[in-house]
Amino acid sequence: AWLLLIARQLVIMLALAVAAALAFAPMTPMVSRRSFVAVPCVRMAEVAIAAADVKTLRQKTGAGMMDCKGALKECGGNMEAAADMLRSKGLAAAGKRADKATSEGIIEVYIHTGARLGVMVEVNCETDFVAKRPEFAELAKAVAMQIAASPTVEFISVEDIPEEVREKERVAEMASEDLAGKNDEIKAKMVDGRLQKILKTKCLMEQPYIKDPSQTISDLVKSKISTLGENIQIRKFSRMELGN
Repeated sequence: AWLLLIARQLVIMLALAVAAALAFAPMTPMVSRRSFVAVPCVRMAEVAIAAADVKTLRQKTGAGMMDCKGALKECGGNMEAAADMLRSKGLAAAGKRADKATSEGIIEVYIHTGARLGVMVEVNCETDFVAKRPEFAELAKAVAMQIAASPTVEFISVEDIPEEVREKERVAEMASEDLAGKNDEIKAKMVDGRLQKILKTKCLMEQPYIKDPSQTISDLVKSKISTLGENIQIRKFSRMELGN
C-alpha cells in the first residue's frame, strides 16, 4: 500500500513539473499561412498651386478660376501644359456649339488715344444673359482693340475673302520679279504658299492676339466659348482713321 502511495505522489510531482515548465517557456508566435506584412499606403504629394499662377493662367486663357486651378494640378503646376489643355478643351467646346444661333450680343466702340482712330465691332452670342456678362464685354473690347492695332485686316475670316480679291493677289504674286524664269509648276506652288500668308494678314481671326501673341483671335474667341458655354461670333466691324 505504501508503494502505491509513493507512486501516486511521484506521478503528481511529475505532472506539476511539466505544467511549470510549460508555463514559463517562451511563447512562439503562431504564423498563419495567409499572414502578410502590411505595407503603409504612400500618397503622392499634391502639388501646391499658388493663387498668382491661377490668376496668370486665367488671364492667358480666359478660362474660369476652377478650370485653371484644376488644369494646373493635373499638369503638376506646368503653366504651358495647363494652357494647352485648356485650349484643347476650348476647341472641343467651340466645335460643339458652332451651329448654335447667335442673335444676341453687343456693339463695342473703341476710340484710340487722340481720337484719330476708332473701331466699331458687333460681337454676337446666343442669349441676352451672356451678352450682359463682364467676360463677354471684355472679349468685345479686346477684339475692338485688336482691330485698331491691325491696319491690314479687312475681313473676319479667310472664308469671307471674295474670289476677286484672291485672284488679284495671285496675279500680283505671279508677276513678282523673283519668280521670273521658274517653271510654271514651281511658280504655282510658291505663289500658293505666299497667297495663304497674304490672306491671313487680311483676316481678323488669324491675327496673333496683341496681349498674348501665342494665341490667335480665333483661339481667344474659342476660349470664351468654353468659359461662357455659348457660341460666339464676330459679326462685322468698321475701322475708321482720320483722313482716310
